[in-house]
Amino acid sequence: DPKDNARLRLVVEQARKVSMPKETLDRAIKKGAGLTGETVHFDHVVYEGFAPDRVPVVVECLTDNVNRTASEVRSLFRKGQLGMPGSVTWDYDHVGMIEAEPAAPDADAAVAAIEAGAQDFEAGDEEGTTLFISDAADLDVVSKALPDHGFKVLSAKLGYKAKNPVDPSTLSAEALEEVESFLAEIDESEDVQNVYAGLGG
Repeated sequence: DPKDNARLRLVVEQARKVSMPKETLDRAIKKGAGLTGETVHFDHVVYEGFAPDRVPVVVECLTDNVNRTASEVRSLFRKGQLGMPGSVTWDYDHVGMIEAEPAAPDADAAVAAIEAGAQDFEAGDEEGTTLFISDAADLDVVSKALPDHGFKVLSAKLGYKAKNPVDPSTLSAEALEEVESFLAEIDESEDVQNVYAGLGG
């Protein structure tokens, strides 16, 4: 029941935002809960390591075959360096990430962040969007509070934020292109859910 499961509620909201049919959503929830008679077990696996030029990377995967995914991730990291658990995540914070856009003309991100209980905020990639950062435990609370302070929530998830990201200006144009190509290749993998690169800007 999404009312009792914050993670499920956020996923349901995201599915509705991309107009996923209700039947498809219900079927996916039943399948995930094991109510369809099919035995499908998914594992959440986190890999970490370095892209070219020692850019730290955390990769979250959801898979029904851990061995297949591990082999694929090893192959994807051939141009970088796959690390052991903890080799990169020590330099990341596990946080709530809420992407939102102003719903009112006078919406102020700084005020909304303070009032909603977010730790920080930063301008998003897209014009007008703001990324609010919260404690992992406060993700649901902050997501629910932001609409009361003039912001419409577009997505909300738990993620990893680099404490000391690499400054892109310290890399050559060729090196930066190599890093971006490496990250894009990982992101295209079917089992990969999220890629968090410690690259500033």
